[in-house]
Amino acid sequence: MKKKHILFTMALIFLLAGCGSASDETKSQESNKASSEVSEVETIKVGVMPSMDNMPFVISHEQGFDKDHGVDIQLQTFKAAKDRDAAFQAGELDGINADLVGVATYLQGGMDIKVTSATYGQFDLIATAENKSVDDLKGKQIAIMKNQGPEFSIDQILQKAGLTEADVSLVDVPAVPSRVELLENEQAQGAIVPEPFVTMSEEKGLVSLGSTRDFGINPFVLCFTTDTIDKKAEALRGMYEAYNEAVDWMKEQDQSEYIDLFVEEVGFPEELKDKIEVPDYPHIEQASVEDVTLAFDWAKEHKLLTDDITPDEVLSDVYFK
Repeated sequence: MKKKHILFTMALIFLLAGCGSASDETKSQESNKASSEVSEVETIKVGVMPSMDNMPFVISHEQGFDKDHGVDIQLQTFKAAKDRDAAFQAGELDGINADLVGVATYLQGGMDIKVTSATYGQFDLIATAENKSVDDLKGKQIAIMKNQGPEFSIDQILQKAGLTEADVSLVDVPAVPSRVELLENEQAQGAIVPEPFVTMSEEKGLVSLGSTRDFGINPFVLCFTTDTIDKKAEALRGMYEAYNEAVDWMKEQDQSEYIDLFVEEVGFPEELKDKIEVPDYPHIEQASVEDVTLAFDWAKEHKLLTDDITPDEVLSDVYFK
């Protein structure tokens, strides 16, 4: 009996040792699997200007939604559009947040790019306090950036008010703070500006006569090189899934959970934090055929685009099948 007991004990030890090995092997496999999943995360580098339409991408990265969808969204913020464009042309970025007039000029310059989506941006037409409508700006000076999205935007806003560029005096002022300064000094009566300058201007007594969104215009897009679209298609799809998840998350949270990011990323002054109007971001959408056609036709009229490029040629279906 004693001998049998010893044999039984030894067998039990070997059995437990075997179970331990199996358990260790399972843990090792799970660890390797986790490591493999991390290594499958693809980096997407996007060049942006400080803007409200970047925020769902910022939040998707801050909350880790991008990694959950197999992508690491790296936004690189530029203070000047020319620096962003130079980095894009040099191949340092996969894509950029731009406007459709800019896309037309990139295509004219020979860049092989496509629009992967619209973004939820806006330009506002701000004015001195005595101007109550767009029509009040007839015969007055409006500060813009020539041959770019701001000029396209004011042209469309004027048309919707029954005016043309010939009815106003457009002043080329590339730097946004300088446009606001002209209004403050009453050297111009209107200007096209993005946030945070809209909110900052209103705090100084200037008024907004409406935004591109108010007038049914959306020239804002994300564009990527076709090489990136071909090689990182799955990552781009993950990027947009993360964007949508961030939009849903924002709707469920109090603004206090993320409003500091608007100060940090967009450039709102800390003292105006309570004045920030967070857009009701929708899920990501593709740029419309109408918006592309309108912008490209305008670019051709202004000699920025000579080639005939249809929306079908420039709109990517990497996410929108």
